Amino acid sequence: MDSAIEVERKRQLPDDGRQLALLLGELGWKPTHPLTEVDTYYSRPDIDYMATVECLRVRRRGDFAEITYKPPSTAVTHSANGVISKQETNVHLDSASQAALADQLLEYIGMRPLVRVEKNRTTYHHPTQPGVTVSIDMVAGVGAFVETEVISTDVTLATLKVEQTENQLGITDLPPVDLPYRDLALTRAPA
Repeated sequence: MDSAIEVERKRQLPDDGRQLALLLGELGWKPTHPLTEVDTYYSRPDIDYMATVECLRVRRRGDFAEITYKPPSTAVTHSANGVISKQETNVHLDSASQAALADQLLEYIGMRPLVRVEKNRTTYHHPTQPGVTVSIDMVAGVGAFVETEVISTDVTLATLKVEQTENQLGITDLPPVDLPYRDLALTRAPA
């Protein structure tokens, strides 16, 4: 089993991210093609994943699909300054059509669908900063966000890289967002 941890901080953008995208380009960050991801989130009937801040989702992105699980949040996984560090388990599905089967399987074993979240994401990489990604996310019905992420076995070093990258981009004054997109979408969903 891979012991790498996803270390990330998400911040709310005051606009649609265009200004940040321009700055990233000026600083040598290279964008990927924008992608649309549609995530269906689930919870167990006996444990409220909203309360434990666990994540079980089926993600669709073009011809790609996967199931992801992230364990419950604790004081160790969430720092006071909004940095989140969790190990992810991802199961790649052979085709996007298998996502519907994954949804069906999860419901058959009693998982409850919570919400579908659609986001448009552009991810940026810098040639001198391997392992660091900056993503601009437009989440339908929720807003615009920037997420700085490092995958590493050393959480302390990864946290430092997140902070250095945010300082370089001048985004440290933007409010950190501790909640997953799932929770933000649910709080904004019509009753």
